[in-house]
Amino acid sequence: MNISKQNAVITYITLIFIWASTPLAIVWSVDTIAPMWAMVLRFFLALPLALVLVWLMKIPLPFTRQTCLSYLAGSMSLIVSQTFTYLATAHISSSIIALVFGMAPVITGLIGAIWFSVRLRALQWLGMCVALAGLSSMCLLAQESMHFNVIGIFLVLTSVTIYCFSMYFVKQINAPVTPFAQASGSIIFSTIIAIGFIPFIWEQMPTVMPSLKSISALLYTAVVASIVAMFCYFKLIQNISATTLSLTTVMTPIIALILGAVLNQEYLSMQVYFGIIVIFMGLLLYFYHDIQRMLRERIR
Repeated sequence: MNISKQNAVITYITLIFIWASTPLAIVWSVDTIAPMWAMVLRFFLALPLALVLVWLMKIPLPFTRQTCLSYLAGSMSLIVSQTFTYLATAHISSSIIALVFGMAPVITGLIGAIWFSVRLRALQWLGMCVALAGLSSMCLLAQESMHFNVIGIFLVLTSVTIYCFSMYFVKQINAPVTPFAQASGSIIFSTIIAIGFIPFIWEQMPTVMPSLKSISALLYTAVVASIVAMFCYFKLIQNISATTLSLTTVMTPIIALILGAVLNQEYLSMQVYFGIIVIFMGLLLYFYHDIQRMLRERIR
């Protein structure tokens, strides 16, 4: 394995860990900070970092009508989607948040098939149905489980659905910008929207110093989850296949479940674990052809 491949593997592992740990960081950040303020502060901290990186790397950041529409569409996957995720922290555990977000490709496929004329294989439809059945069983059988209720699931599903629609809108607008410029522009628009939230959450503004745990988690979401993850993601886009990158969806929830249990003492009932197993079976069926293709590429 040459150095570039080693770097790609390290970057891949780093991205999986960041995506797996971000839900836990979000939950910890709202420990002593109101959820909406934790989200707003996250973008206030991420914006100057993103702009500094754009300036240092000399990345063009155009503001034409088309690019602004693209940035606005991208902000849907950031602050609009994240609003529901932060609200969900009061109802479900970080591991379940990660698990539901792990279904993003399934929801993306469903949205594409219904609204954007995307053709899916029969096995993908089967995997989609199995994954949704697993999620439904969790909602029906485990409503009283600690760190779990239907309201939280609904909020995260709303968040994931908005995130998936955002990807389609950005693709349809097809603005002539680099991926990093798209992400930075989306952070700018997200921060503008965050400013609009302030009058409605002013009464929840922190009046005492938050705990070190909340501050550390907030910095993690702003710096690592928003900036470092962005670097890793765009680096991988250029170095590995989209199939390999998409399989992070299967691995991320597994690590998130472990992190939630070990670091946050998140208890999940047997009914929840049953639903999780069914969801993973559905994801594996959905990605079956992609996994086969990846294995063939490795053999070659």
